[in-house]
Parts: sequence; C-alpha cells; structure tokens
Amino acid sequence: MNYEQRRNHMVDHQIINRGVLDPAVVAAMKKIEREKFVPADLSDLAYRDGALPIGCNQTISQPYMVAMMTEALQLEGGETVLEIGTGSGYAAAILAEIAGLVITIECVKELADRAQKLLNKLGYDNVTVITGDGTKGCEKFAPYDAIVVTAGGPHVPQSLCDQLKIGGRLVIPIGPEETFQTLVRVTRRTKDEFHRENLCGVRFVPLIGEEGWHRRRYKSGSKPGLITAR
Repeated sequence: MNYEQRRNHMVDHQIINRGVLDPAVVAAMKKIEREKFVPADLSDLAYRDGALPIGCNQTISQPYMVAMMTEALQLEGGETVLEIGTGSGYAAAILAEIAGLVITIECVKELADRAQKLLNKLGYDNVTVITGDGTKGCEKFAPYDAIVVTAGGPHVPQSLCDQLKIGGRLVIPIGPEETFQTLVRVTRRTKDEFHRENLCGVRFVPLIGEEGWHRRRYKSGSKPGLITAR
C-alpha cells in the first residue's frame, strides 16, 4: 500500500474501530501525512500501531492516542488550544485542522525548531511553537478553550488549570510513577471549581518542568527511555 492507503487503513482499523468517532478528528487523522513527522528511515513505519522515536529521547505518540486525546478535548472548531510537548509537531497539526489557534510548547529546543520549520512548510500559519517549560503554560495567549499535555506528570499543574477558560478542558496523563499514568480530563466549571474524570491508563515520557518531574533527574547524557503511549 502507498502512504495514503496506509493512512486510511490506520484510521479505519486503529482509530474508528477503537471508538474515536468525532468527524473532525477522523478527518484530520485522514488528512495529515504522519510519514512527514517521523525520521526518514522510519517513514515506512509511520502508520504502525505504536509510538516511534523522533530523537532527543522523545517519541511521536501512537496514532490512536493522538486521536483519542484530541477527541477528549471536545473541540467544536475555532478554539484556542494549548499543547504541552510539541515533539514532532504531528499532534499540533491534527489540532490545527480543528482549532483556530494552536500554541504548542516544547522544552527541547532542537525539537521545537524542527517542528516549527516543518509546520511552516506545510502551511500551518495558525500554529506557534514556543521553547520553554510547558508545565507553566503560556499566559500570553491565555485563557484557553482546551489544553492537552503529551507527557506524564506527577500531578495536574496549577498553572495550566489557571489558564483554562470557564468550561475549558485539560487532558493530561498523571500518576505517582514516571512510567505509568492515568489519562484524566479536567473541566473548569467556575473560577474555583474543577471537575476531574479518569479516562484510561497510559504510558508517556515524563513531563519535565517546574510543575512536573524535576529536570535534574535527567541530566545531559541520561535517558529516561522510550515510553510508548498505549
């Protein structure tokens, strides 16, 4: 099969068959060429049912996980969305197909620069990539209709909760262990009231930052490992 056929097969069997049915999410997954977001030597594996390494000890998440987390944001179109953990830029592209504006933060400058260059090349002028500590969010563009975090933290960062609009949704993997988390959705009901739902168990790379796992645990040269999202 060529890439388009593989992509459609992936959406039918990995996305729709597992219960992701939001038409906008399905359309975005069918449109975005995932092979452009993985290393060239792994392009033939772009539509496999799993995560892939993208360098800098990081991964591009499993297609199903990207689709499921995007659907969990309950986007209707035109929203302002904050993504924490740009990685390859693939999930940001999916979000950009639905949202009006996507702000995405990556703590690894090499990945951030690479993602911004690729997203610009593909014509996504509604995506801004920022290098920095994603656990603190980005107040400049707040408040957000939705926030999605693509790395696992020990708890829900207060800064991200504070930057949600009333009615906004935050989807994030959290847990006391760095190798296994629970994916949760936090909805801001009022200024001070938040509702939390547990969605499923997942495995993500650690969320590094002031309100995540401390950076000193991953000094230069250390490797947290390629932890796949399931």
